[in-house]
Amino acid sequence: MTKLDIDYDRKFLNSSTKQLYLSKEDERFLINKWQLEKDAKSLNKIVLSHLRLIISIANKFKNYGLPINELVQEGNVGLMQALDKFDLNRDLRFSTYSSWWIKAAMQAYILKNWSIVKIGTSAAQKSLFFKLKSIISKIEKDNNSHFSDYHQQKLADEIGVKFKDIEEMKGRLFGSDQSLNFSLSDNSELESQDLLVDEKPSPEQNAIYNIDCKKISNLINEALNKLPEREKIIIGARQLSDNTVTLEKLGKDLGISKERVRQLEGNALKKLKSNLQGKVNKKHYFLSVM
Repeated sequence: MTKLDIDYDRKFLNSSTKQLYLSKEDERFLINKWQLEKDAKSLNKIVLSHLRLIISIANKFKNYGLPINELVQEGNVGLMQALDKFDLNRDLRFSTYSSWWIKAAMQAYILKNWSIVKIGTSAAQKSLFFKLKSIISKIEKDNNSHFSDYHQQKLADEIGVKFKDIEEMKGRLFGSDQSLNFSLSDNSELESQDLLVDEKPSPEQNAIYNIDCKKISNLINEALNKLPEREKIIIGARQLSDNTVTLEKLGKDLGISKERVRQLEGNALKKLKSNLQGKVNKKHYFLSVM
């Protein structure tokens, strides 16, 4: 953060403390005027009266390395979202309702700007990102010991994430991003990116895979064409469709019982296996329909 940012934050914080709180009646009047008429003056009064709340929440996230004025701006975004969704028929103060939206907006901004590495997508992973430091500190204090693998596994089981998720999150929270052009040593021309392994299939592997898939597809089509028409319909509906058709529906469509459809499906699968066996190299292929 630059000196200009710090000065700006100090002035901003000082000015916010001078803003007056709204009474419940005034608050509801202004919210109603904004929701119905989009009155800018009403909006301005609401935002200014909640600056202290936004700054208070922003201060809880100040250790994530982002300027507090940026967090406050994102908090204002959350406040605006809350303002449009607030139900005046509920007997609830707007500050109570908007706190969740303000916090959510700040957290989303932190996740977006914390690292070029994706933090996580599940709710448990995002919660872990914001709570891990305090959780580790509490565990170490309660047990008077270092946060061990045992504690880490126990925590993973309790909050529903993997052991490695916590390990990766610890690296992000307690470490820092490093350039891929970072030299491995003063005497080496190798950079970090030189040791990265590309785990994607090579062009040759992709080509072989596509050829193999085409061969398998042709073999399956040949085997299917040898089946009686009714069995071919059943296999197509039950095994080769994205939306599997139930035995009951197929029975109605074909004019037979559900149990008869089951028998025909079993017989058809046995025939397919017999027709395909020996044509496909078992070391490289596995037919899920078997």
